[in-house]
Amino acid sequence: MVEDVVDDQDLAAHAEPFTSEGRPGPDGRTIGVLLSHGFTGSPASMKPWGQFLAEQGYAVSVPRLPGHGGSSWKDLVPTRYDDWFDTVQREYDVLRKRCDAVVVAGLSMGGCLALDLATRRPDVAGLVLVNPAVASTNKQLRAVPVLKHVIPAAPAIGNDIKKPGVVEHGYDKTPLKPLASLIVAWKRIREELPKVTCPVLLFRSAEDHVVDPSSARLILGTISSRDVREVVLENSYHVATLDNDAKRIFTESEEFVRRVTAG
Repeated sequence: MVEDVVDDQDLAAHAEPFTSEGRPGPDGRTIGVLLSHGFTGSPASMKPWGQFLAEQGYAVSVPRLPGHGGSSWKDLVPTRYDDWFDTVQREYDVLRKRCDAVVVAGLSMGGCLALDLATRRPDVAGLVLVNPAVASTNKQLRAVPVLKHVIPAAPAIGNDIKKPGVVEHGYDKTPLKPLASLIVAWKRIREELPKVTCPVLLFRSAEDHVVDPSSARLILGTISSRDVREVVLENSYHVATLDNDAKRIFTESEEFVRRVTAG
């Protein structure tokens, strides 16, 4: 869903995409991992994870979604869900051409994008989802289709990280027209979830002030995957990839990637 932070000025300095060429493993195969950040966020929330995986030899791509990581939240206004998905799909295709298998991971809306990709691309080797968003019980979102014609943006939700001193580097406002496009996409993606058959590792924060538990329940109850594991993070808020449980996410996701891509 929404991942806002109250600092636009230095956002661009932290929002550069990250890539790693990777190296073949002992079996000669190269494995790729695509990581997607969330709505109003930037690659800054995923880079430490991506760098960890790159150090293990994986080919890694952490793209910057259109409209994100700019100097102002206004950069996001003209973009829509299809723009973000097209970027994720394009980056996946680039990785897939040079890798023997690719796992897709995402935070919040990034998890939604990863699920959407898996419904369309059966060759996705696995999904790692961190507080993924495909629904919400927040009644305020019901007003977005109307409010988007009245005001351009809503206040930021805030930097939902429990660990002191950590900043996500996301926008300080939530543009409503792009948000409305995401809400519309949710409905289609929820209907397509039974098409997801690949292994899934889902991390969910016990206390999340952005995405409520309804998304995780819906995903786990709807996908057709047989290899599914849910991990509850007890010491992190929404942006868990930068929070107290980040190391656990990094190490357990690496074990998952290694297992599901074994030749």
